Amino acid sequence: MRELYFKQWFPISLDEAWDFFSNPSNLKDITPPHMGFVVTSSAHGDRMYAGQIIRYIVKPLMGIPLKWCTEITHVVDKQYFVDEQRFGPYAFWHHQHRFTEQNGGVLMEDILHYKVPFGVLGNLVDRMIVNREVNAIFVYRKKVLSERFGS
Repeated sequence: MRELYFKQWFPISLDEAWDFFSNPSNLKDITPPHMGFVVTSSAHGDRMYAGQIIRYIVKPLMGIPLKWCTEITHVVDKQYFVDEQRFGPYAFWHHQHRFTEQNGGVLMEDILHYKVPFGVLGNLVDRMIVNREVNAIFVYRKKVLSERFGS
């Protein structure tokens, strides 16, 4: 299993950060365009809540569309939320999003645990492709979010 950690500070209020990141519709804005990310849930709402199911189509490799279903398993208002894959490309996916007021702004931390399926073959594909692609998504997000909120 992989564990990845990313952090980014924004010169915005906790309310502004929470309003943006807890809205499922905004995920497409911080996902690289080549991934063809589309939310397919018909009624996902504008605020995450524990127990919420969100369905997507994403094209992570070679433009091949994959269905992905996540559940928002935990939400503590203006502190953190957790999304876990229920169906999709990973054998395991657990992603914590944490928000802390710091130095007149907000520190956002992403703690991601994931595992690629298919045993030894999956581990090889992870080392060769998947881990690099997952990291590239977070590099893209950091750039887009810096442009949107400052750094």
